Amino acid sequence: MMKLKDGFDRTIDYVRIGVTDRCNLRCFYCMPKEGIPYEPKAHLLSYEEIVRILNVLGQLGFQKVRFTGGEPFLRKDFITLLEKTHALNYYPNISITTNGTFIVKHIEKLKELGITTLNLSLDSLDAERFKQITRRDDFEKVIHAFHTLIDQGFNLKINAVVMNGINTRDILPMAALAEQYPVSVRFIEEMPFNGGYKQNKTVYSAKDILNTLQEQYPTLTRKSGNHGDTSTNYAVDGFAGDVGIIPAFSRTFCNTCNRLRITPKGEIKTCLYDGGVFSIRDFIRSGVTDEALAEKFMELVKIKPKDGFAAEQEKGKSLIRKESMSTIGG
Repeated sequence: MMKLKDGFDRTIDYVRIGVTDRCNLRCFYCMPKEGIPYEPKAHLLSYEEIVRILNVLGQLGFQKVRFTGGEPFLRKDFITLLEKTHALNYYPNISITTNGTFIVKHIEKLKELGITTLNLSLDSLDAERFKQITRRDDFEKVIHAFHTLIDQGFNLKINAVVMNGINTRDILPMAALAEQYPVSVRFIEEMPFNGGYKQNKTVYSAKDILNTLQEQYPTLTRKSGNHGDTSTNYAVDGFAGDVGIIPAFSRTFCNTCNRLRITPKGEIKTCLYDGGVFSIRDFIRSGVTDEALAEKFMELVKIKPKDGFAAEQEKGKSLIRKESMSTIGG
């Protein structure tokens, strides 16, 4: 099978695609209270364009795709996109990142398509704090989704963004989920893609998170990982699952990065921290062939920066961006 290599000899075989910038929550580390100006539908990649991209990437050796948003289940007929992606037979690993508010009614279809790996965003187990963070009163809906997905045998990863002074007290209660359930609870350093929120200048770092966990769990032991993992995972004696830390701000995992990102409106990001390097949407709509599309992806992969710091320097922009994770693709 073909393997696509970047300029640092990393195999690039994983694409994250944001299918919508719309979200029904208003998490303050992602969006301002009033939300963001949503892109008109015509500005978004169509499902046909996404499937075409995935077909070309599949021929280039891509084996994993993750659909994100916004909230992907907010886009009409998202299940149709999943069906078409499954039918390509290039992607044994189709994953979804969701906030859990709409997923329950789609569970049987997801299982039918063999989609059993899901990332569930959940930053607190305290209903009031959840409401403060998300600006929405949907905690019970998300917890119901969590239990339903566990009961249905899904491979569930919980993504919790750790915000200094906001939900650091939630680290240990969240970690305790992995004691009772076979889930991976991953704590994510807060990133600067926050829709305007920056009251706390000091990031609660990966090292801070690790110290918090080690104090509570002396048997915390680092697990071996896979190439391309962003999360460093840890086992704890007696736990059904595990806990992990994603140093998204420290960016210590860049040397094994294996991914491309495509935003809802078709901007290629070879790194989360770049400003978007190419509009694949406009390129497709100019009438190019699949061969030209493949060549463009090979060209873009070759200019992938060494790490997130290099990407930032190349763009020469401030750390505090105006982008929201909802527009990037979470």
